[in-house]
Amino acid sequence: MKRLPRVLLVVSVLILLASGARSVPRLFEKVNTPEAVPVPSTRVRTSDVTFTVTAEGALQGGNSRMLTAPMAGGGTLTLTDLRKSGDLVKKNDVVAQFDPTDENFKLREAEADLAEAEQQVIQAQAEALAKEEEVEYELIKARGEVRQAEIEVRVNSIRPALTAKQNNISLEGAQTRLAKLERDYPQRKAAARASVAIQEASRKKAQVLADTARRNIDMMTLRAPADGYVNVERNSNTNFFFSGMILPLFQVGDQVRPGMAVAQIPDLNSWEASAKIAETDRGHLSVGQPAEIQVIALPGKKFGAKVKDLGGTTGPPWERRFECKLALLDASPELRPGMSTRIVITVGTIAKATWLPAQALFEQSGRAFVYARQDGRFLAKDVKLVRRGESQVVISGLQVGEEVALASPDQKEEKSGDRQTGAGVPKK
Repeated sequence: MKRLPRVLLVVSVLILLASGARSVPRLFEKVNTPEAVPVPSTRVRTSDVTFTVTAEGALQGGNSRMLTAPMAGGGTLTLTDLRKSGDLVKKNDVVAQFDPTDENFKLREAEADLAEAEQQVIQAQAEALAKEEEVEYELIKARGEVRQAEIEVRVNSIRPALTAKQNNISLEGAQTRLAKLERDYPQRKAAARASVAIQEASRKKAQVLADTARRNIDMMTLRAPADGYVNVERNSNTNFFFSGMILPLFQVGDQVRPGMAVAQIPDLNSWEASAKIAETDRGHLSVGQPAEIQVIALPGKKFGAKVKDLGGTTGPPWERRFECKLALLDASPELRPGMSTRIVITVGTIAKATWLPAQALFEQSGRAFVYARQDGRFLAKDVKLVRRGESQVVISGLQVGEEVALASPDQKEEKSGDRQTGAGVPKK
């Protein structure tokens, strides 16, 4: 009787061990059994499909007016003042200023030459007037001598023959001198006036140089042609440059060649959105296409727009992009330069199209196919791609309502095999 509890305890332990041994194979069997991985699917649909191109961009003013370094001085110019990018300006506000030292020196020289030329003109005019008066006096004197000689000749009949002959000779001489003076009078007067004209030409030359210097000094100050904001250009006047280098913006102290663009003033009454779009979408875009722009800083507001310009393609071969500019049709006062935008451009609509989500279409070696359900399995089936969008594809070769996989069933089987064996199972 004393041994009975011990026997019962041993029997109970043996029973527990036996039941545990029977459950172990079932546990391993459950661990090694692969889980069934469901394949996501969808059905072929038909409806009107609108294709769009989306991009991220930024706002900027349109109809930009460029401010360039003046064609003055004959050499490089030095920036002494420059507004910052984004500064709002009114019409005629100073945007940039160049060093006018050389032109100020030229102006002082021209003004000195002009003052001297004006004095020389005054002197030449006085000398010309004196010469004209001298010629007039000589002419009057010669005419008086002729009249006096004529009076003497009239009384030759009562005078001796020798005196009469002398009087005739004196008259002829007086008439000859008068005729010569009358003949030379226009030339002598013109010569006097010519000296004045020469000094007038010198004065006009000095005046032109002074006016040019003043105009160049005025051109050294670049003013805003209209209300807007400043967009400073990048400085390409450098000898150090390598491919892919981002050029710095102009700043005070930079040397600028005449004719170089320093800044531009976009018009705030004509807003634009600029975006870099992948080269693959260029063939779907054209000028005038409608678009919708959402400004990140103004949630809930959307603005109508249209494609204004398609720029050149740039970038490395693996990421070629082109600049697309869109004109806003209904701008508002809240807009500011540089605001980030989301752009949606409508590129076309296909009515009553047969379509699938883009991830349901697979392409390999020029072949387009889907995985369609047949006899309870997803099997590859060739289709024809009509048009591809960012989220939808229009196809032909399937019936509306057919079920197709949104992912490759082969990949699901491989994942299932990985869970079972710990290694990928090759496709058969």
